[in-house]
Amino acid sequence: MLKVNEIFYSIQGESSFAGLPCIFIRLTYCNLRCSYCDTEYAFFRGKDYTVESILTEIKKYNCNLIEVTGGEPLVQNESLELMKALCDGGYTVLLETGGSLPIKDVDKRVRIIMDLKTPSSGMAKKNDYANFEHLKEGDEIKFVIGDEPDFLWATNVLHKNKLADKFTVLFSPVYGKLEPVKLAEWILSDNLPFSLAGKIRMQIQMHKYIWDPEMRGV
Repeated sequence: MLKVNEIFYSIQGESSFAGLPCIFIRLTYCNLRCSYCDTEYAFFRGKDYTVESILTEIKKYNCNLIEVTGGEPLVQNESLELMKALCDGGYTVLLETGGSLPIKDVDKRVRIIMDLKTPSSGMAKKNDYANFEHLKEGDEIKFVIGDEPDFLWATNVLHKNKLADKFTVLFSPVYGKLEPVKLAEWILSDNLPFSLAGKIRMQIQMHKYIWDPEMRGV
């Protein structure tokens, strides 16, 4: 049994899949409390679903792309069974995880998007860097940037671990705190630390520009 906050059909707003129709399965609970969190409503509220009932629910949508998100999906061990069942069903499955819990048991067919926590989140100390060993080709690492110290920290982590050589790397400004143009300027700057320009991808949360940023289920 899984505690599910919401299941909805929308446009994927982030990652290299941005712009594509996507089914979202948002699981309840999170072990982190990021300063910029925009899904606090998923911390505790939800309904009980079996894996089978979730599979039945998503069949109403004519879509092959699914993201399992939260909260933090890996708080619930049953999420591993869910993702395996989705892969077995022929879906392209994305997992959005905060990077604080082990990913080693996630089905290898799942595309992992690991949101490594920057200092301004207040949760950087929770990052499990051992997860780097279990990421595979095709997985993505996301840094949510709230200020310039976050940006410098992120580029240092990239350089130290050679992440940009192995994975798609996403830089995203904190909505309502950091203007996207400022992050773009840092990325494009000739003084970008460690010469990482051209190896990272900037993104914005597209769904927050299409719909009201406070709207749920989009």
